[in-house]
Amino acid sequence: MASIAATKSTATTAVTTSEKKKPVFVKVETLKPGTHGHNLTVKVVESNPVKATGGGGGRGGRLSVNSRPSARISECLIGDETTSILFTARNEQDDKFGLLFLK
Repeated sequence: MASIAATKSTATTAVTTSEKKKPVFVKVETLKPGTHGHNLTVKVVESNPVKATGGGGGRGGRLSVNSRPSARISECLIGDETTSILFTARNEQDDKFGLLFLK
């Protein structure tokens, strides 16, 4: 019976430690188009908001009851010592870059 209890506690410990992985940071030059979920340490060189286009979320430019507010989009030139890229920041991402961008 003692061996069963030890096995259960070991399995619980293994699950807890696997949930708390340290983030892995990558360089900009290793990024591939269409991928997501990367951790980067970059410098924001420039950030420009993009004007919204379209007619307010509904067909034919009419507002509908379920229309969502337009997304805030900014094009940001970011980079590290390896290279730089144009990153499209959306909504909350734009807010985070606003905090990091020093004019």
